[in-house]
Amino acid sequence: MFSLNMGNNLLSIILAMMLAVTMPQLLVSQNCGCAPNLCCSQFGFCGTGDAYCGQGCQEGPCTSAPSTPSTPSNNDVTVADVVTPEFFNGIINQAGGDCAGKSFYTRDAFLNALNSYSQFGKIGSNDDSKREIAAFFAHVTHETGHFCYIEEINGASQDYCDETKTQYPCNPNKKYFGRGPLQLTWNYNYGAAGGANNFDGLNSPETVANDPVVSFKTALWFWMTNVRPVVTQGFGATIRAINGAVECNGGNSGAVQARIGYYTDYCNKFGVAPGDNLSC
Repeated sequence: MFSLNMGNNLLSIILAMMLAVTMPQLLVSQNCGCAPNLCCSQFGFCGTGDAYCGQGCQEGPCTSAPSTPSTPSNNDVTVADVVTPEFFNGIINQAGGDCAGKSFYTRDAFLNALNSYSQFGKIGSNDDSKREIAAFFAHVTHETGHFCYIEEINGASQDYCDETKTQYPCNPNKKYFGRGPLQLTWNYNYGAAGGANNFDGLNSPETVANDPVVSFKTALWFWMTNVRPVVTQGFGATIRAINGAVECNGGNSGAVQARIGYYTDYCNKFGVAPGDNLSC
Protein backbone atom coordinates (compact mmCIF):
# COMPACT_ATOMS: atom_id res chain seq x y z
CA MET A 1 0.00 0.00 0.00
CA PHE A 2 2.80 2.41 0.91
CA SER A 3 4.71 1.91 -2.36
CA LEU A 4 1.46 2.22 -4.34
CA ASN A 5 0.78 5.60 -2.76
CA MET A 6 4.35 6.64 -3.49
CA GLY A 7 3.85 5.67 -7.13
CA ASN A 8 0.60 7.62 -7.39
CA ASN A 9 2.18 10.68 -5.80
CA LEU A 10 5.12 10.53 -8.16
CA LEU A 11 2.78 10.25 -11.15
CA SER A 12 0.80 13.28 -9.92
CA ILE A 13 3.97 15.34 -9.56
CA ILE A 14 5.10 14.42 -13.07
CA LEU A 15 1.71 15.36 -14.57
CA ALA A 16 1.69 18.65 -12.71
CA MET A 17 5.13 19.49 -14.04
CA MET A 18 4.06 18.67 -17.59
CA LEU A 19 1.02 20.94 -17.30
CA ALA A 20 3.14 23.72 -15.83
CA VAL A 21 5.38 23.56 -18.87
CA THR A 22 2.70 23.30 -21.53
CA MET A 23 -0.04 25.54 -20.14
CA PRO A 24 1.76 28.89 -20.56
CA GLN A 25 2.42 28.04 -24.20
CA LEU A 26 -1.28 27.39 -24.72
CA LEU A 27 -2.27 30.66 -23.11
CA VAL A 28 0.23 32.65 -25.13
CA SER A 29 -0.92 31.07 -28.36
CA GLN A 30 -4.52 32.07 -27.61
CA ASN A 31 -3.78 35.59 -26.40
CA CYS A 32 -5.57 37.91 -28.86
CA GLY A 33 -4.12 36.72 -32.13
CA CYS A 34 -7.62 35.81 -33.28
CA ALA A 35 -8.65 35.03 -36.84
CA PRO A 36 -10.91 37.58 -38.55
CA ASN A 37 -14.45 37.77 -37.15
CA LEU A 38 -13.55 35.96 -33.92
CA CYS A 39 -13.70 37.74 -30.58
CA CYS A 40 -10.83 37.92 -28.12
CA SER A 41 -12.31 37.29 -24.69
CA GLN A 42 -11.37 39.12 -21.51
CA PHE A 43 -9.09 36.16 -20.73
CA GLY A 44 -7.32 36.24 -24.10
CA PHE A 45 -9.03 33.31 -25.86
CA CYS A 46 -10.56 33.37 -29.36
CA GLY A 47 -14.12 32.34 -30.12
CA THR A 48 -17.73 33.41 -30.60
CA GLY A 49 -20.76 33.82 -28.38
CA ASP A 50 -21.26 35.73 -25.14
CA ALA A 51 -18.33 34.09 -23.37
CA TYR A 52 -15.96 35.61 -25.94
CA CYS A 53 -17.83 38.59 -27.43
CA GLY A 54 -19.66 39.79 -24.31
CA GLN A 55 -18.43 41.52 -21.19
CA GLY A 56 -14.70 42.16 -21.25
CA CYS A 57 -14.28 41.40 -24.97
CA GLN A 58 -10.97 42.93 -26.07
CA GLU A 59 -11.26 42.98 -29.85
CA GLY A 60 -13.22 41.54 -32.77
CA PRO A 61 -17.03 41.74 -33.25
CA CYS A 62 -17.71 42.41 -29.58
CA THR A 63 -21.35 42.62 -28.51
CA SER A 64 -20.58 44.87 -25.57
CA ALA A 65 -18.36 47.89 -25.32
CA PRO A 66 -14.84 46.46 -25.66
CA SER A 67 -12.21 46.91 -23.06
CA THR A 68 -9.82 49.75 -23.76
CA PRO A 69 -6.34 48.95 -25.05
CA SER A 70 -3.38 48.50 -22.83
CA THR A 71 -1.96 51.94 -23.65
CA PRO A 72 -3.28 54.27 -20.93
CA SER A 73 -4.29 57.86 -21.47
CA ASN A 74 -2.13 60.44 -19.76
CA ASN A 75 -3.13 63.69 -21.42
CA ASP A 76 -5.57 66.56 -21.40
CA VAL A 77 -6.87 66.27 -24.97
CA THR A 78 -10.57 67.01 -25.41
CA VAL A 79 -11.93 65.60 -28.67
CA ALA A 80 -14.38 68.48 -29.13
CA ASP A 81 -11.48 70.93 -28.95
CA VAL A 82 -9.63 69.03 -31.67
CA VAL A 83 -12.63 68.35 -33.91
CA THR A 84 -13.60 71.99 -34.13
CA PRO A 85 -16.49 73.26 -36.27
CA GLU A 86 -13.87 74.56 -38.70
CA PHE A 87 -12.21 71.14 -38.98
CA PHE A 88 -15.49 69.23 -39.40
CA ASN A 89 -16.93 71.73 -41.86
CA GLY A 90 -13.65 71.78 -43.75
CA ILE A 91 -14.30 68.13 -44.58
CA ILE A 92 -18.02 68.20 -45.33
CA ASN A 93 -17.83 71.43 -47.35
CA GLN A 94 -15.80 69.55 -49.96
CA ALA A 95 -18.81 67.32 -50.71
CA GLY A 96 -21.11 68.31 -53.56
CA GLY A 97 -24.25 70.24 -52.81
CA ASP A 98 -26.44 67.32 -53.88
CA CYS A 99 -24.77 64.83 -51.53
CA ALA A 100 -27.21 63.16 -49.14
CA GLY A 101 -24.63 63.20 -46.37
CA LYS A 102 -24.42 67.00 -46.25
CA SER A 103 -27.75 67.19 -44.43
CA PHE A 104 -27.14 64.01 -42.42
CA TYR A 105 -23.65 64.05 -40.90
CA THR A 106 -23.10 66.81 -38.35
CA ARG A 107 -20.51 67.62 -35.75
CA ASP A 108 -23.25 67.68 -33.11
CA ALA A 109 -24.26 64.11 -34.02
CA PHE A 110 -20.63 63.01 -33.74
CA LEU A 111 -20.19 64.62 -30.32
CA ASN A 112 -23.49 63.12 -29.15
CA ALA A 113 -22.34 59.65 -30.23
CA LEU A 114 -19.00 60.29 -28.53
CA ASN A 115 -20.78 60.30 -25.16
CA SER A 116 -21.10 56.52 -25.53
CA TYR A 117 -17.40 56.09 -26.39
CA SER A 118 -15.63 58.49 -24.05
CA GLN A 119 -12.30 56.65 -24.40
CA PHE A 120 -12.02 57.56 -28.07
CA GLY A 121 -9.22 60.09 -28.57
CA LYS A 122 -7.83 59.27 -25.14
CA ILE A 123 -4.76 57.13 -25.64
CA GLY A 124 -1.16 57.67 -24.59
CA SER A 125 0.20 61.18 -24.98
CA ASN A 126 -1.48 64.30 -26.36
CA ASP A 127 0.09 63.61 -29.74
CA ASP A 128 -1.03 59.96 -29.67
CA SER A 129 -4.60 61.05 -29.06
CA LYS A 130 -4.52 63.60 -31.86
CA ARG A 131 -3.10 60.98 -34.21
CA GLU A 132 -5.98 58.65 -33.35
CA ILE A 133 -8.52 61.38 -34.09
CA ALA A 134 -6.72 62.20 -37.35
CA ALA A 135 -6.73 58.52 -38.34
CA PHE A 136 -10.44 58.10 -37.61
CA PHE A 137 -11.43 61.11 -39.69
CA ALA A 138 -9.03 60.17 -42.47
CA HIS A 139 -10.84 56.85 -42.88
CA VAL A 140 -14.24 58.50 -42.53
CA THR A 141 -13.34 61.06 -45.20
CA HIS A 142 -12.26 58.32 -47.59
CA GLU A 143 -15.17 55.96 -46.85
CA THR A 144 -17.85 58.64 -47.28
CA GLY A 145 -16.27 60.90 -49.89
CA HIS A 146 -16.02 63.88 -47.52
CA PHE A 147 -19.31 62.97 -45.81
CA CYS A 148 -21.12 62.73 -49.13
CA TYR A 149 -22.30 59.11 -48.93
CA ILE A 150 -24.50 57.64 -46.25
CA GLU A 151 -24.75 54.28 -48.00
CA GLU A 152 -22.38 52.20 -50.10
CA ILE A 153 -22.61 53.00 -53.81
CA ASN A 154 -24.54 50.16 -55.48
CA GLY A 155 -24.54 48.45 -52.11
CA ALA A 156 -28.11 47.21 -52.47
CA SER A 157 -26.89 44.73 -55.07
CA GLN A 158 -25.00 42.89 -52.30
CA ASP A 159 -26.50 40.97 -49.37
CA TYR A 160 -23.34 40.71 -47.25
CA CYS A 161 -24.87 37.84 -45.30
CA ASP A 162 -22.43 35.38 -43.77
CA GLU A 163 -24.62 32.45 -42.77
CA THR A 164 -21.77 30.80 -40.88
CA LYS A 165 -22.16 33.50 -38.20
CA THR A 166 -25.17 31.73 -36.72
CA GLN A 167 -25.32 34.00 -33.67
CA TYR A 168 -26.23 36.82 -36.09
CA PRO A 169 -28.91 35.27 -38.34
CA CYS A 170 -29.66 37.30 -41.44
CA ASN A 171 -33.14 38.66 -42.05
CA PRO A 172 -33.93 37.51 -45.62
CA ASN A 173 -35.69 40.81 -46.26
CA LYS A 174 -32.72 42.94 -45.26
CA LYS A 175 -29.32 43.69 -46.72
CA TYR A 176 -26.18 44.45 -44.79
CA PHE A 177 -24.25 46.63 -47.21
CA GLY A 178 -22.08 49.54 -46.12
CA ARG A 179 -23.74 52.35 -44.20
CA GLY A 180 -22.51 55.19 -42.03
CA PRO A 181 -19.19 57.01 -41.55
CA LEU A 182 -17.11 53.81 -41.69
CA GLN A 183 -19.53 51.96 -43.98
CA LEU A 184 -20.60 49.24 -41.55
CA THR A 185 -20.93 45.97 -43.50
CA TRP A 186 -21.96 42.32 -42.93
CA ASN A 187 -24.65 40.85 -40.72
CA TYR A 188 -22.29 40.04 -37.86
CA ASN A 189 -21.16 43.66 -37.62
CA TYR A 190 -24.73 44.97 -37.75
CA GLY A 191 -25.79 42.47 -35.10
CA ALA A 192 -22.90 43.23 -32.78
CA ALA A 193 -23.06 47.00 -33.31
CA GLY A 194 -26.79 46.94 -32.65
CA GLY A 195 -26.32 44.98 -29.46
CA ALA A 196 -23.73 47.45 -28.23
CA ASN A 197 -25.77 50.51 -29.16
CA ASN A 198 -29.36 49.49 -28.42
CA PHE A 199 -30.83 49.12 -31.90
CA ASP A 200 -31.88 46.08 -33.90
CA GLY A 201 -29.04 45.88 -36.36
CA LEU A 202 -30.16 42.60 -37.93
CA ASN A 203 -33.80 43.51 -38.51
CA SER A 204 -33.35 47.26 -38.97
CA PRO A 205 -29.92 47.82 -40.53
CA GLU A 206 -31.31 50.91 -42.25
CA THR A 207 -31.24 52.65 -38.86
CA VAL A 208 -27.55 53.33 -39.51
CA ALA A 209 -28.55 55.37 -42.56
CA ASN A 210 -31.55 57.06 -40.91
CA ASP A 211 -30.26 58.15 -37.50
CA PRO A 212 -27.06 60.25 -37.62
CA VAL A 213 -26.22 59.68 -33.94
CA VAL A 214 -26.58 55.90 -34.27
CA SER A 215 -24.59 56.13 -37.49
CA PHE A 216 -21.65 57.75 -35.71
CA LYS A 217 -22.04 55.32 -32.80
CA THR A 218 -21.59 52.36 -35.13
CA ALA A 219 -18.45 53.95 -36.58
CA LEU A 220 -17.04 54.55 -33.10
CA TRP A 221 -18.05 51.01 -32.06
CA PHE A 222 -16.23 49.53 -35.04
CA TRP A 223 -13.21 51.70 -34.35
CA MET A 224 -12.96 50.90 -30.66
CA THR A 225 -13.60 47.20 -31.30
CA ASN A 226 -11.48 46.49 -34.36
CA VAL A 227 -9.14 49.41 -34.96
CA ARG A 228 -8.22 50.89 -31.57
CA PRO A 229 -6.17 47.81 -30.56
CA VAL A 230 -3.71 48.49 -33.42
CA VAL A 231 -3.66 52.30 -33.44
CA THR A 232 -0.25 52.51 -31.77
CA GLN A 233 1.25 50.29 -34.51
CA GLY A 234 0.95 53.10 -37.06
CA PHE A 235 -1.63 54.30 -39.57
CA GLY A 236 -0.93 51.38 -41.91
CA ALA A 237 -2.21 48.97 -39.27
CA THR A 238 -5.51 50.86 -39.11
CA ILE A 239 -5.93 50.51 -42.88
CA ARG A 240 -5.41 46.78 -42.57
CA ALA A 241 -7.90 46.57 -39.69
CA ILE A 242 -10.57 48.30 -41.78
CA ASN A 243 -10.09 46.89 -45.26
CA GLY A 244 -7.42 44.20 -45.00
CA ALA A 245 -6.42 42.44 -48.18
CA VAL A 246 -8.93 44.44 -50.23
CA GLU A 247 -6.48 47.35 -50.15
CA CYS A 248 -3.26 46.16 -48.49
CA ASN A 249 -0.39 44.20 -50.05
CA GLY A 250 -1.12 45.70 -53.46
CA GLY A 251 -4.87 45.14 -53.30
CA ASN A 252 -5.68 48.79 -54.02
CA SER A 253 -2.65 51.01 -53.65
CA GLY A 254 -4.59 54.07 -54.83
CA ALA A 255 -7.04 53.79 -51.95
CA VAL A 256 -4.20 53.26 -49.49
CA GLN A 257 -2.43 56.40 -50.69
CA ALA A 258 -5.66 58.39 -50.52
CA ARG A 259 -6.18 57.38 -46.90
CA ILE A 260 -2.57 58.24 -46.07
CA GLY A 261 -3.00 61.62 -47.73
CA TYR A 262 -6.00 62.52 -45.59
CA TYR A 263 -4.26 61.28 -42.47
CA THR A 264 -1.08 63.29 -42.98
CA ASP A 265 -3.15 66.37 -43.82
CA TYR A 266 -5.16 66.07 -40.61
CA CYS A 267 -2.04 65.44 -38.54
CA ASN A 268 -0.62 68.65 -39.96
CA LYS A 269 -3.81 70.48 -39.03
CA PHE A 270 -3.54 69.13 -35.47
CA GLY A 271 0.15 70.01 -35.25
CA VAL A 272 1.48 66.47 -34.77
CA ALA A 273 3.85 64.23 -36.72
CA PRO A 274 2.07 61.34 -38.49
CA GLY A 275 4.50 58.76 -37.11
CA ASP A 276 5.95 55.69 -38.78
CA ASN A 277 4.42 52.73 -40.65
CA LEU A 278 1.95 54.77 -42.68
CA SER A 279 1.25 52.14 -45.34
CA CYS A 280 0.02 48.57 -45.10
